Amino acid sequence: MAQVTLPPWIQPLQQRDPQFVDSYMAQRERIMRDGAIPAKYKHLMTMIVDALQSHPDGVANIANRARSAGASEAEIQEAVEVAYLFGGTPALVTAMNAFKTS
Repeated sequence: MAQVTLPPWIQPLQQRDPQFVDSYMAQRERIMRDGAIPAKYKHLMTMIVDALQSHPDGVANIANRARSAGASEAEIQEAVEVAYLFGGTPALVTAMNAFKTS
């Protein structure tokens, strides 16, 4: 597996069970790469899920990964709107973290 920066939420587990973390990260990288569904769309889907699950930091981080995978601001905007359609105003508030600058 290529060297990947661990997300902050899983870093504490690295000391306790590095084999599990390596396995999880390898699976994540395999699933999130381009396939029948391009990676940018997979990131947009996960951004919507994080908005629906009220994970503002996740939305911001995933939006940046979507941008890095080639998603346009218009695509991110539409994903925010999809989150609102299915999650209402609370999801919209969380999804707006997609436009948060670091």
